[in-house]
Amino acid sequence: MDELSARAASLVAGRPRDARLRRVGTSRAGDPLWLLSVGHGTRQALVVAGPHANEPVGGATALRLADRVLADPRLSEGADVTWNVLLCLDPDGARRNEGWLVGPYTLGHYFRNFFRPGFLEQPEWLPDGADGAVLPETRALLDVQDELRPFFQCSLHGVDVGGGFVELTRDLPGLAQRLAHTAARLGIFLELAPYDALYWPELGPSVYRIPPPRPADRAAAITEAAVESTWYHPHRYGTVTAVVEAPMWGVADVASDTLPSDAALVLRDISGTLRRDTRVLVDLLRSTRRHLGTAPDTARLLAPVDDYLLVCPGIADDWDPDAARLGRRPLPPLTTARLTSLRISGRRLALRTAGLLHQAVTAAGCDPTGALGTLERLIDVWCTDFTHGCGARWIPVARQVEYQTRVVLAAFDLAARRSPADDGVHPIAARRAAAEVPFE
Repeated sequence: MDELSARAASLVAGRPRDARLRRVGTSRAGDPLWLLSVGHGTRQALVVAGPHANEPVGGATALRLADRVLADPRLSEGADVTWNVLLCLDPDGARRNEGWLVGPYTLGHYFRNFFRPGFLEQPEWLPDGADGAVLPETRALLDVQDELRPFFQCSLHGVDVGGGFVELTRDLPGLAQRLAHTAARLGIFLELAPYDALYWPELGPSVYRIPPPRPADRAAAITEAAVESTWYHPHRYGTVTAVVEAPMWGVADVASDTLPSDAALVLRDISGTLRRDTRVLVDLLRSTRRHLGTAPDTARLLAPVDDYLLVCPGIADDWDPDAARLGRRPLPPLTTARLTSLRISGRRLALRTAGLLHQAVTAAGCDPTGALGTLERLIDVWCTDFTHGCGARWIPVARQVEYQTRVVLAAFDLAARRSPADDGVHPIAARRAAAEVPFE
């Protein structure tokens, strides 16, 4: 966090006529929320980095974007655009992930030091779709959106295990082709069926339309909770919001559109595994909770644990092909990509829970039930499933950043050409955008 703000300040010091840095809010723990602005155009672009505490790639991408804009006048003066970069929306949470940021970049090290706040403490989300934000970080972002009324907003996210994809509040015809080109150039797998967009319309391979806010059912408890978010707040201004996901550990099968013959069997195994993992973790939490104390720090670790363990049984039931599906939406076609995404998502929920509980037990300094040893073993076994069972491989940070930067610039280029009144797809514009050399 300190390095981000220091590098931004250095950039401004080197180009004071073209770049400005101002404080737009304060986090719950007292960290400043910095907005870096580059250029002097009349149209505004807003980039939000660090919305999720465990996804640090956005901070590096934000600075790379600022460097690119300063180096290429076509991105600012030529487009009549001012770029505004919120360096980190959740600095408090980001600091809690610093334990794994220095490496080694192994899944075990990552999940043992992973932190992400509970659902109601994630500043990018608006519980109940209300604009009256409770968190000061959320309020600061809403104020920036209302001040700037950006034509383009980009939220920088990271996928810990899986592949890259993009979610949009409005269509950008031609983005799927540019995304595919960029991913191929950089060797990044694209997710053809990410869990985040399980029930969302597809605008093209690995590009999805975020539906307008609406009540969510249990099957979409996690994915649609994100719809009630700051992504849609500036929609009233004609803003196009793009959520750009960049993977940390890539998995090849998330890009496979094959139809396995044993899909039901695989799905049954995935749901059964999540159900079993959840029972093990519930038992561990029950036996250790009274020994963990009631300190605020412990409560912050246990809030997401409670969230995950609350939703896991329902998710397992929704994936189970043998469970009664009355009133539930049917799952989309079970391709290899979708089954792999569901497998990763189930294992991810278990590993995040185990990692947070591991930190809580360690911090308590008291483990009369021997939970720490069990958690160590579970984390090792489940991470091995990712590496050997799913083929997860670390993607160098520089490649993650370059991929995300190029995708943001491609989305920006298409949004800059888009008519503010256009919510449909123009066939001519779509063909023209698809035929052009990707903007990188």
